[in-house]
Amino acid sequence: MDQPPRIGRYSLVRRVGAGGFATVWLARDEQLDAEVAVKILSDNWIDQDDVRRRFLAEGRFLRRVDSPHVVGVHDVGEAEDGRPYLVLTYADGGSLADKIKAGPLEVAEVVEVITQVGSGLKQLHARGVLHRDVKPANVLFRTDPAGDRAMLGDLGLGKSLETVSQLTMPGGTPAYVAPEQVMGDRLDQRADLYSLGAVAYAAFTGQPPHGVASLGAVMRIDAPPPSMSTLRDDIPDAIDVVVRRALEPDRDKRWPDLDSFLDALREAHETGRIPAGLVPAEELPKPTGLAPVDQETAPSDANAATVAGTGTGLADKTTAPVPIAAPAEPRRRSGGAWVFAVLAGLVLAAAGGYGGYQFILSRPVTVTSGSLSVEVPRTWDQKSVGDGVLLVSTDTGLWRANSVPGVFVGMAGALPTAAVPPSGCSLGASDPGDVDDKTAVTYHYNCESDMVTERYIKLSDTQSVRIQVHSDDPDQLRQVLDSVTY
Repeated sequence: MDQPPRIGRYSLVRRVGAGGFATVWLARDEQLDAEVAVKILSDNWIDQDDVRRRFLAEGRFLRRVDSPHVVGVHDVGEAEDGRPYLVLTYADGGSLADKIKAGPLEVAEVVEVITQVGSGLKQLHARGVLHRDVKPANVLFRTDPAGDRAMLGDLGLGKSLETVSQLTMPGGTPAYVAPEQVMGDRLDQRADLYSLGAVAYAAFTGQPPHGVASLGAVMRIDAPPPSMSTLRDDIPDAIDVVVRRALEPDRDKRWPDLDSFLDALREAHETGRIPAGLVPAEELPKPTGLAPVDQETAPSDANAATVAGTGTGLADKTTAPVPIAAPAEPRRRSGGAWVFAVLAGLVLAAAGGYGGYQFILSRPVTVTSGSLSVEVPRTWDQKSVGDGVLLVSTDTGLWRANSVPGVFVGMAGALPTAAVPPSGCSLGASDPGDVDDKTAVTYHYNCESDMVTERYIKLSDTQSVRIQVHSDDPDQLRQVLDSVTY
């Protein structure tokens, strides 16, 4: 939709983000002469009461917390067309995902960011809220006189601890979600602790801990990730052990709570020693020599099983620490992926630490929502992700047919019987044929400035997966199209 001039008393400046359910605008509060972020429900969800309730619940969760390290809610209202909106603290410093993509972060900087985010997360937990989607894209920065201040935002998946003490639906971002959350288990604060550990691992190394591309693949994780020294040689062993304990698949082997994790991380950084009683020096995990880069071959399960959980709440803080096990061998690895892993290890070893960082950055990234995922070039850095919706592009806010490279993946109705070319395009060819042993049809469109291919894959008589890719590079277009899993 076109940019309205204002929402309520807020004058809109520009769009800064878009998700599956909402759009975020930079706005100016003219009464207070201040910059704010206005998050407004997308117009296609205006009549969906459950989505509307979930949107407003995010505001209530954020409002419970008075912390400089959680995005603040300053106002709530309703636009003229009936859509609700939230007025939030504007993060003028971007996200941790932006910083990771830009290059290596100093060890001290990562420790400070994780400490600040952990402080905000503790406040959420103290107010009875579990975040459930802690990831680099949801760690935002606000410029203060003393420097960038990290804030935790986006509680779109937030739940009250009373609710998650019962069985929950699987959900979260595969690269950062705790295994018990994927399995629909009863949850406690250790699920967010795992995610914070995964964020720390990514901030230290430049990539997530396991490289899994689907929620089903998360269920197969049976050991902490490889030592961070396989990706960066200046990470102290003590910090490596602390972070990897947070990433134990078995939550009873993790740190019992956020305080324990954050205290241990701070001690490891300040002293260079493993916190007393954690792991004897001789039992430090040995480097594997290979980076966890198996994203393209990670198993994909569209239907993650929901099972009854056995968690009984936070472990007692006196529980004896459990040494971190050596990383298990991957259960599945194709020949091509094995070759790439070896090459990555050789490059990193030859260059030393972050010497192979640019090599890793040259790989595509996987963007996931629920069971949907797609691999895209890293230059497609604008993402809109919602339940059953993926939109990834060089400019999500402006992406339209025949404009800039991008991909849309979402659920649609029955398999179409005819093509509907995007604006400015004409049908070049149609290609009926099976995809993954499922009935499918692929349309190739001729457009003014790029190529567009649209594919529908039949799931049932009333449902299909719709994929539309725009690119001026035919190889890139084909690779993105074929990378979609569902």
